[in-house]
Formats: sequence, structure tokens, C-alpha cells
Amino acid sequence: MRYEGKRLDMTLMFTVHDAFRRDLEVLERLTSSPDDDPRLVLRSAVGWELFKRHLHVHHTSEDAALWPAMERRLAGREPELELMAAMEAEHAVIDPLLAGVDAALVDRDGGPQRLGAAVEALSTALRAHLRHEETDALPLIDATLPEEEFAAFGQEHGKRVGDGASRYLPWMLDGVDPAPAARILAGLPEPLRQAYESDWSPAYESLVLWPAPAKR
Repeated sequence: MRYEGKRLDMTLMFTVHDAFRRDLEVLERLTSSPDDDPRLVLRSAVGWELFKRHLHVHHTSEDAALWPAMERRLAGREPELELMAAMEAEHAVIDPLLAGVDAALVDRDGGPQRLGAAVEALSTALRAHLRHEETDALPLIDATLPEEEFAAFGQEHGKRVGDGASRYLPWMLDGVDPAPAARILAGLPEPLRQAYESDWSPAYESLVLWPAPAKR
């Protein structure tokens, strides 16, 4: 059973992490078949664009509002500060790995083989980072950060999502068990919850996130 937080509500954090893992599974599956050309799927896949956008928002929000707040609280505590530095260093490799996938998508010659390797590299790095954050960083955050500073991180994240909330929320909750989904929705302002239920979720469900692979 994974750490869920004792003082701070980590529900959103784990739900977003699980959404990244869910999409990584799709990417791994799409690039594993020797008979299909996944480039033709991913070049225009809504699912790939949402994954990239939301991963960027999540990591830049942590870089802007979470790690600096922790570093202030951990001043003089070198082992814990090294962990925060590791979080930032792990983030720094993600955008180049995403760019590597995009580069493989437009590579006419070595694209299919290059794409499989690029997705594997992205998946390995991101899964390791999420596991490291959940195992070591989140318990430290829960033990260290006041609720108002953790809430400030959530507000920064919300600002960066901005007008994309109509896609972000249903993307994050896609496939989530009813109990945590209900807990997240219950914490929304009533107008947003109503918009999610009446408009955002149905619109998301109508999207073709990952088209069927094309044969080579």
C-alpha cells in the first residue's frame, strides 16, 4: 500500500501520477508491434498532445512552487536538500525525452525503430521519477510543508492549467476509481463540478485519443 499522506491530501498528486502511467502504457503498447507504424498514430494523436501538455504543467508547477518552498523549509538539512535537487534534475531530463519522441515521429527513415527506443527511454525515466517522488519526496513534503504552502502549489498548478481545465480534469480522472474521483470532484467549486459533469466529461469521452495503428 503506497504512502497517501498523513497531514496533506495527496489524492490529486497520486491521481495525476497514475494518469501519466496510464498514458505511458498506451505509448508502450502502440510502439511494441513490429507490424504497425505508430508514427502515423502519434503524429496527430490527441492523447499524446494531452500527455505532453499536462506533464509539462505538472513539472513546471512543482519547479516553480513546490521544490523552492521545500528548500526554504529544509535550509541546512543537506540530505533532504539533495533529494530536492534530485527531483529538479529528474525533471530536467523529461522535456528532452519528449522532444526525442517528437523527433522520431518525423524521421522518415529510422522513425519506427527510433520511436520505440525514444518511448522506452521516456517511460523508464518518468516511471523512475514518479516512483522516487512518491517513495521519498512526498513523505518529506507531508512532514515538512505547512498546509497553506502546499495549497499555494495547488494554486500555481491551477493557474498553469488555466483555460485547459476542461480537458485536464476529465483526462486526469479517466479510468479513476469512483471513490477518489468523487473526493476530487467534491473539492471543486460548484460551477466547475457542474461544468465537468454536464460538458467537460461528455466532450472528453467523444474524443478519439489514440487512433488505431496503421499498417506499414
